[in-house]
Amino acid sequence: MKSIILLSGGLDALTCLAITKEKYNCELALTFDYGQKAVNKEIEASSKICKYYDIEHKVIKLDFLKDITKTSLVSKDEVPQDYDMQAVWVPNRNGLFLNIAACYADSYGYDYIILGANKEEGATFPDNTSEFVQRVEAEFEYSTLKQPKILRPLINMDKVEIVHEALKLNAPIDLIHSCYLGGEKHCSKCESCLHLLNALQKNNAKDFIKKLF
Repeated sequence: MKSIILLSGGLDALTCLAITKEKYNCELALTFDYGQKAVNKEIEASSKICKYYDIEHKVIKLDFLKDITKTSLVSKDEVPQDYDMQAVWVPNRNGLFLNIAACYADSYGYDYIILGANKEEGATFPDNTSEFVQRVEAEFEYSTLKQPKILRPLINMDKVEIVHEALKLNAPIDLIHSCYLGGEKHCSKCESCLHLLNALQKNNAKDFIKKLF
């Protein structure tokens, strides 16, 4: 049994890896470059996380996705401080990422694909729900010979619970980059930063707040 993980370099992916590394023999991480503002920091964070857990790391460029994504994650527009799903939407992102991972699973015999879908983001983003994952798994029954299953260990957790789990597992939270922007420090203003900061504060993780923000 072995698995592959979608690794953005953020909190959710890190916690998923900490949970599944041994039990599901996670051997490979895929990070996607689709022209997002934070791509260099995401690749850097993902690379450090993979070195920490001693797993192979591949970066996959998706230039076409950059060309067709018009929202603020990729465009020159400012990322809004007030939450707006449409402003940070990337067309079929999780569907595409999972299908690419399924290609690797089919070719190299991976049994599982690990996805950082969680309850908090699932409330807004439909591609972070169990219903979505079940539909994609059903597709894999026809599109792959290996028919990999998708693990979503955070599906019933919000950000506060995810940070709590990461702390419990001694995951290297100081290595993550969860900001929509690509600065040296988290911006403390974008929606992703606000959720992370709130979760760290509620877990009294003061040392990580100082390192990340």
